[in-house]
Amino acid sequence: MDTGTHVVMGFALGGLATLDPVVAEHTVTAHSVLIGTIIGSQIPDIDTVLKLRNNAVYIRNHRGITHSIPAVMLWPLVIIAVIYPLMPQANLLHLWLWTFFAVFLHVFVDIFNAYGTQALRPFSSRWVALGIINTFDPFIFVMHVIGLIMWGFGADPGITFALIYVILIGYYLRRIYAHHSLKKAIKKRIPAAETIIVSPTMRFHQWRIAVKTRNSFYVARGHQRSITVLDEFKRIPIPDTDVINAAKKDKNLSAFLHFSPVFRWEVDEFDDYYEVRFIDLRYRSNGHYPFVAVVQLDLELNITGSYTGWIFSKEKLKKKLEINTL
Repeated sequence: MDTGTHVVMGFALGGLATLDPVVAEHTVTAHSVLIGTIIGSQIPDIDTVLKLRNNAVYIRNHRGITHSIPAVMLWPLVIIAVIYPLMPQANLLHLWLWTFFAVFLHVFVDIFNAYGTQALRPFSSRWVALGIINTFDPFIFVMHVIGLIMWGFGADPGITFALIYVILIGYYLRRIYAHHSLKKAIKKRIPAAETIIVSPTMRFHQWRIAVKTRNSFYVARGHQRSITVLDEFKRIPIPDTDVINAAKKDKNLSAFLHFSPVFRWEVDEFDDYYEVRFIDLRYRSNGHYPFVAVVQLDLELNITGSYTGWIFSKEKLKKKLEINTL
């Protein structure tokens, strides 16, 4: 989920924790638990700082080791190691339990969006991305905000957020059913489908769809169980050429290939350079595919510039390539 949703979830879990008698009956424990759940709801995303290095490092590592099983076990210990010395009167066990729950819930809900996490590490490095809930879901965010407002006006936080989470569990189940029904409709519409990737949007009934068959890629839009094919591309294997092989050595393209399961490629030859472009087909927006990796090489196949990330204009791409050559 996005940072804002994780923040409100941290406060909500602090309110939910008041259903725990040990927390409810001890002010210091309640305060420490609230701090723990707020931090615990954020700390797995500490790897966002990798963006300060470059997009390639961020794409390769975001939601990787920081969302792994060892990290889920370690983060609560790190948090309480900071909180408990400052609030030694708090109940240590219950502080750990609620902090652990906050960290676990952060990783758990991240599994449901299209980006996913490596939550099964170290047993598997596979990305677990169910594609059921958008990174920012207005309904989930608003429900948490309503709960916080009710808490502010004096409602019992434990009961309030217990009811809200019952509603949200129902919401998740409804989304899972809609996702499953749409995939069945896609298989009926494109019987040759080998791989189907369904990604949610902020609209409940709107979905992005990318499909692989043996010979083609399909890009489509889903509305409930209705499928509209927007683009079809011939599926051409990446060729074993000197230009492509030289481009693959670039860190940005390597990160893109690590992250993107459905893409097409282009190679353009100009008077004094080559440009290799890989285009992710999952994120079509207004007829444009903004998530790309671009590598420019001189005629001796030396990499002169590269970038991976979101590009919505030629001017931005030119600027990014100039920055990455410095």
